[in-house]
Amino acid sequence: MNLSNTFSRLFGRFANYEFFSPFQKFINTTYVKIFKIDLSEFAPASSYPSLNALFTRSLVAKRPVNANPIVLISPCDSLITQLGKSSDKNALQIKGMEYSIEELLGQKLDRELYYINFYLSPKDYHRYHAPCDLEIYEVRYFGGELLPVNLPSLRKNQSLFVRNERVVVVAKTPNNKWVYFVAVGALNVGSMVMHFEPKIKTNAGLHNTNYVYLTPISMKKGQELGMFQMGSTIVLFMEQMIADVNMNDQVKFAQDIGTYA
Repeated sequence: MNLSNTFSRLFGRFANYEFFSPFQKFINTTYVKIFKIDLSEFAPASSYPSLNALFTRSLVAKRPVNANPIVLISPCDSLITQLGKSSDKNALQIKGMEYSIEELLGQKLDRELYYINFYLSPKDYHRYHAPCDLEIYEVRYFGGELLPVNLPSLRKNQSLFVRNERVVVVAKTPNNKWVYFVAVGALNVGSMVMHFEPKIKTNAGLHNTNYVYLTPISMKKGQELGMFQMGSTIVLFMEQMIADVNMNDQVKFAQDIGTYA
């Protein structure tokens, strides 16, 4: 097993452990101070029984979602690190460094795709949501490394997203266009969770696997798809997309980011 995977698994066990209350409160408040986490939309740090419970905190109140069906919303709180249209079936993980989308998704493509990279830092809300109404046809799990996905690591490691563990959600939009929602693992990510498919177990030494749904799973825009148990990256690929965000924009879940028709 790769050292980063082993370390991430051990860190996951630590983060899941519930220490006695005074010490757990100290851990939580220290983490909040170090990473300057804004908890104004969440329960107080002292209320979480483990560090992982703090990582995976849910919103206290729902954020409003644009009702216009063609409007895309950000699936998470994150930094936009790259966006654009693929070229020769390649996308950028960062300026000057391409990777194969076909390798990432595990399939051949017959067209170019638009994409946006969303980087979730340790301070961010770690749950991710449907960016538009979706019909999910398949989910694919790819085992791999758990290298960091921060900017220094993106500049250093070629094809980082392809090398790392990831979960690919294969879906269609209401206008029958393909969309691929890719959750990429990273160092210290104890696991990635997909609520609609509990059989997926990440960072568990499992072989690549996929689940195909003869009856597609319907997800409404803004509905929670799952969560990272620490920060990581989402890459969204779509057949159609007109983005209304730019590189280095900080976005919030439910914020309008463009249209897809």
